Amino acid sequence: MMGWNDAHARGSRSDDRIARRALPSAAMLAVVLLAALAAAGCAGTGGLRDDPPYAPSAAFPLPAALEDNVTFWKEVYTEWSRDKVVIHDDRHMAVIYQVAQLPGPIEGVYTPAQRDYVRALRERWSDRLRALERRAAARAQLSTEERALKQQLEDAGGPGAVFGAAERVRSQRGVRERYHAGLERSGRWLPTFRQIFRRHGLPEDLALLPHVESSFVANARSSAGASGMWQFIRSTGRDYMTVNASIDERLDPVVAADAAARYLKNSYSKLRDWPLALTSYNHGLGGMLRAKERYGTDMARIVRDYDGRYFGFASRNFYAQFMAARHVANNAERYFPEGVRYAAPLTDQPVRLRWPATVDELALQYRVPRSALTSRNLAWQSPVRSGARPVPADSTLWVPAGASRIARGLSRPAAF
Repeated sequence: MMGWNDAHARGSRSDDRIARRALPSAAMLAVVLLAALAAAGCAGTGGLRDDPPYAPSAAFPLPAALEDNVTFWKEVYTEWSRDKVVIHDDRHMAVIYQVAQLPGPIEGVYTPAQRDYVRALRERWSDRLRALERRAAARAQLSTEERALKQQLEDAGGPGAVFGAAERVRSQRGVRERYHAGLERSGRWLPTFRQIFRRHGLPEDLALLPHVESSFVANARSSAGASGMWQFIRSTGRDYMTVNASIDERLDPVVAADAAARYLKNSYSKLRDWPLALTSYNHGLGGMLRAKERYGTDMARIVRDYDGRYFGFASRNFYAQFMAARHVANNAERYFPEGVRYAAPLTDQPVRLRWPATVDELALQYRVPRSALTSRNLAWQSPVRSGARPVPADSTLWVPAGASRIARGLSRPAAF
């Protein structure tokens, strides 16, 4: 499973934090940095907002060492819009060097010009940090701006944090609009998802995981091959669902939610810790078992010190992203004062087919338009949708409310 989301937020910070045109000069970089430090304490503490406190629980604790990480992702979800890009330290998340305005039209993905602009910003900051590292190593006298930058790195990462900082420069796009849209989409699915996790005896807030994985987009796909709202890769999906040329249940949000619940239940049974079990959703159970062997259930220590081969930025931040998404979802009215228009809850009914049938046969039997079935059954692949292949026996079929009573001989009730 891989996270599909990238980042979004509101531009209510001081305009001094935003580079509005081409790359800033060295002097302007210093001004941007100092303004960022003064206005936001580096990672942002909510600025002018009266942010509610975090509310960790027994299942989902928040170690003090991870608060900066959670705050960073909270800002990504609620403060920075998609026309902003944040340049930051990828280990010490409280260190934000610049919040820049993207040039040109703002679309779902970077334009080539924007990609070049962001790359140049990262390179400019890496060059500055490399120069600072050389001067610090030589014990040369530092300028006011250099001392401020060095101090911020050391406040966040301890003595010596300046060394290697040039290699830790990362960019993150804001996703405020995307998170807001995900909140609205979640209204359709969350009641059913919460019921699924309850039935499995798991914490209900696990139902919020699609805020991290897909923003509740049913057909989300990642570059790593993960699909659907719950972002299963094909190999893991086949362990829990039907994934073939006719049916790909990774794309059925409810079936995939049940699969996610079973995956997380199994991971928790092995790891006995929810932060580790959640991180296994991104990093894999085997990897988190190895991390536990070395550091126990100390999630902050794992994030800081574990050097597993594939334990990179996404895995290190997965639990913090979940905690931030959970916090924002549970305080949506505070972070989105413009309002959230939640979609109406799901009322479609699931049934299990007793024998194979084509889409046209099903439409006839259930007395509904063909489109009423194709729009509801997101797991159907092209051969099934076109009628070239039947919907296999024992498949989950979603029908409009009340239609399940019409063709009882063709199907039996299904429950999630």
